[in-house]
Amino acid sequence: MEVDLRGLHCPMPVLRTAKALRPLAVGRRIAVLASDPLASIDIPHFCREQGHALEESGETGGALRFVIRKGAAEAGAEAVAGPENGGDAPD
Repeated sequence: MEVDLRGLHCPMPVLRTAKALRPLAVGRRIAVLASDPLASIDIPHFCREQGHALEESGETGGALRFVIRKGAAEAGAEAVAGPENGGDAPD
């Protein structure tokens, strides 16, 4: 899954990222695109605070791109799902 948040300004990229992660199973991944320069600080911080793994970050086509794997801390689960339990590449 890819979430396009280009054109949104702080704090919206983080809030929309959190909303996109909420319904996903632990271990699922999403890719987030953002144009707000503060997202390069806010999204990694959000991931650390909420227990998600920031697997990739960089720039592509003039946008910041983050690949985030949903962590167990937010869901209260004990383990992260592997491919056999729904964990996979961004949809």
